Amino acid sequence: MEWSPLIISLQTAAVATVVTFLTGIGLALLVVRMHRFQGLADAVITLPMVLPPTVAGFFLLLLFGRRGIIGKFLLQWDIQLVFTWKAAVIAAVVVSLPLMYRTARGAFEQLDPDIVNAARTLGVSEWRIFWRILLPNARAGILAGLVLSFTRALGEFGATIMVAGNIPGVTQTMSTAIYAAVQANDYDLAGQWAMIIAAISLLFVVLLNWWTSWQTKGVRQWS
Repeated sequence: MEWSPLIISLQTAAVATVVTFLTGIGLALLVVRMHRFQGLADAVITLPMVLPPTVAGFFLLLLFGRRGIIGKFLLQWDIQLVFTWKAAVIAAVVVSLPLMYRTARGAFEQLDPDIVNAARTLGVSEWRIFWRILLPNARAGILAGLVLSFTRALGEFGATIMVAGNIPGVTQTMSTAIYAAVQANDYDLAGQWAMIIAAISLLFVVLLNWWTSWQTKGVRQWS
């Protein structure tokens, strides 16, 4: 059994989660503070979550392909993203970003605005408000978004196979390896990869549930 799909999947999900984490929190703060066009901005950011992954992958292909707007620009410096590992990361970011954004936004909106306003009247900078007030008080929702984003990126298939392909040792993730195994009528290999993805995802969700329960009910419940 070749383990490269597992390594590529974990690397892709890890890098995508870092990008999604930073971008999702930034977008959540931006949208929460918007007074105009908030609904439109929210719809645009959330759109990849409701679109079929293959449609998202098709749009990425139009953007980053050789004839795409971004693709043509990058080719001037001999940079090609389509059918590379970087394309797999981009696909994972696009499909998992809405999860991070929605959970972070929900966490920020549940905070008492009087706390933030009181800090501002005391002259506390926006940067310190973010690190000392917003982030600590919204950590449960942010952590949930982080876990959901990682597991979503780990199992991404539709957009990945459209824009990154299924190149063994390069862009073949566990999800695309399952597809290739089924196409080759190798259901044993497909089942092994499916079980690995399910086990990793289950582990992260269980850890998230444990941490949330520990935060709200205390350690004694688990003793």
